[in-house]
Amino acid sequence: MQEGIVRNQSKGGFLRILGLDYGEKKMGVAVCDELGLTAQGLPTIIRKTKKHDLEILGNIIKNYSIEKIVIGYPVRLDGLEGIQCEKVNRFASLLEKNFFLPVVKWPETLSTKEAEEILINSGVRWKKRKDKVDKLAACLILQAYLDSLASK
Repeated sequence: MQEGIVRNQSKGGFLRILGLDYGEKKMGVAVCDELGLTAQGLPTIIRKTKKHDLEILGNIIKNYSIEKIVIGYPVRLDGLEGIQCEKVNRFASLLEKNFFLPVVKWPETLSTKEAEEILINSGVRWKKRKDKVDKLAACLILQAYLDSLASK
């Protein structure tokens, strides 16, 4: 098997993974390609209610045949879990209960800051950066997870 490809043994296909950058107002979303090599951004979810968020995620999970979710886990720079980790833990549990999929909490300290720097260095203006940063952060989280699988 080619290195980096995540094989779905049960269906003979490839495992599709959803990446999330969880935030209280917005949630960045990414999905891996059919080969499990690259992360691609989807439109950012503007959070309203849990029901609304789960409905949108449910549609994405169905449309892309998602079989695993990777959610950014914002441990502090000192390695300890902060308040935001508690919120991510609650949301990850909600995802597991509603979609019956494994949820991987992936360390993502400073992913949003890294996404902003990439956009700044690419010459993206402030208004457009604001709209793209969460999507790019979700891509960075998912891509880091995919890269870790490829290196195993």
